[in-house]
Amino acid sequence: MSERLRVKKTYKLYVGGKFPRSESGRSYPVTSPDGAELANAALASRKDARDAVAAARKAQRPWAGQTAYLRGQILYRAAEMLEGRAGQFAEELADATGAEPHAALGTVEQAIDRLVHYAGWTDKYASVLGGANPVAGPYFNHTKPEPLGVVAVLAPQDDPFLGLVEALAPAIAAGNTVVVLSSEAKPLPALSFGEVLATSDLPGGVVNLLSGNVAEVAPHLAAHADVNGIDLGGVEDAALAAELEAAAAGTLKVVRRPGKVGDSLALLRQWTEYKTVWHPAGMAAAAGGGY
Repeated sequence: MSERLRVKKTYKLYVGGKFPRSESGRSYPVTSPDGAELANAALASRKDARDAVAAARKAQRPWAGQTAYLRGQILYRAAEMLEGRAGQFAEELADATGAEPHAALGTVEQAIDRLVHYAGWTDKYASVLGGANPVAGPYFNHTKPEPLGVVAVLAPQDDPFLGLVEALAPAIAAGNTVVVLSSEAKPLPALSFGEVLATSDLPGGVVNLLSGNVAEVAPHLAAHADVNGIDLGGVEDAALAAELEAAAAGTLKVVRRPGKVGDSLALLRQWTEYKTVWHPAGMAAAAGGGY
């Protein structure tokens, strides 16, 4: 009996809760560190980046409008789904990075823990970052954090899965939607993560995953007027990082620079803005005064 040939998978993009091919029809081969061909991945274009931003913008307001408790439950469900496929992800990660199987499984378990961690923060961070402010007058002054909007994430090149989860989890926990450009040479674990998200309770468009050439796609995300923040943590080329930061300044984006680190609260704070509400108190309230 002849040995059957393995069917090589062509990984697609994950945009708006669906799995489209690149609009250009392009793909590129993905290989292991020892040169073995693993699969083909879609080579995203400028049009794909625009489509992903449009999907993220459409999903952002409904996602931010969900209760913090529900966002936490959905993140927790994604962690459950990932844990059910931990063996597959460990194998993909080992193939992509050359890591030992037990080390790859440990990395996947850390990614699961990160999702659970930020699921727990969703209904707590607002109490830490916001609160009542002292006012010299008969008024209440209350500040609350709100989502920034759409965040573009350039995933780490050499940490293709855990680094990606660590970057996108705080953004979506805070009510933002994201467009992620995965590791160029090692995109497969990230693209498989789209399959996990598609079968969890996460609404389509909250997370959008692209694969392709960073130098080609990233400038369009950095300059896009409908992107409110950009995480440059995955950019290793200093000249490209400076170019992207300059492009982001043209539309007044919040920028997380390469190499910048922070704890969970700092990462949640990075992708929030603040709304302050004034309300009259005492005699001013009775008289209908205030702001």
